[in-house]
Amino acid sequence: MFAEERQQRIAERARTAGRVDVAALAAHFEVTTETIRRDLTALERQGVVKKVHGGAIPLERIGFEPTVAARDAVQTAAKERIAAAALAEVPAEGAILLDAGTTTARIAQAIPADRDLTVVTNDVLIASLLAAKPRLTVLIVGGKVRRRTMAAVDDWALRALAETYVDVAFMGANGISVERGLTTPDTGEAAVKRAMINAARKTVVVADHTKAGNDCLARFGTLDQVDVLVTDTGLDDDLAADFESADLKVVRA
Repeated sequence: MFAEERQQRIAERARTAGRVDVAALAAHFEVTTETIRRDLTALERQGVVKKVHGGAIPLERIGFEPTVAARDAVQTAAKERIAAAALAEVPAEGAILLDAGTTTARIAQAIPADRDLTVVTNDVLIASLLAAKPRLTVLIVGGKVRRRTMAAVDDWALRALAETYVDVAFMGANGISVERGLTTPDTGEAAVKRAMINAARKTVVVADHTKAGNDCLARFGTLDQVDVLVTDTGLDDDLAADFESADLKVVRA
């Protein structure tokens, strides 16, 4: 097994269990404890976990978030497939909303340049990507920009979204579960995400399988507010069945 694949699995175990143990990981992967410690160091540098005595804790569970650069380097192939599949939900014309995030940024990149769309976003980086496509009308939601995610938040953003109504909102999430719904570590972003869902006729959540079953600090939506979940083939069959039993359409790209 390549180190990158092992580290990805370690990150998934950390998010699922809330903590990973060096000795247990070494036994599971049949490698030395030194190898596991190097893996955890690499994941900590990526902003995925925080090393603690004897193991590591996922940053989401202790109120931290990885930076945009760190998140953009994780699950890249899955995010590309998710974005391609999500394009089926983009109308030929009308208005859509793109939440801040690295998966939604890939949707922005993939939107055909000949679409007559109005795109609303609170993501500074996404707005700059869309501005290069001349047939799109790009509206950026104002507010205080969080440097960690490059998302505009707070009252300015909420006021703009209260006067907005779009055909489809494409939402990211740090966690999605049957028990807690849609969650994110930051309360300011949660408020904006909640307003985005309320501003849309249809809601599509785009999230790779590592977010499934994960719960973060702030809830911003329930599963009955979501029409479609677009994820990847790494999603566990049992979790997929749980989501579908909650009347959520699941697309595994």
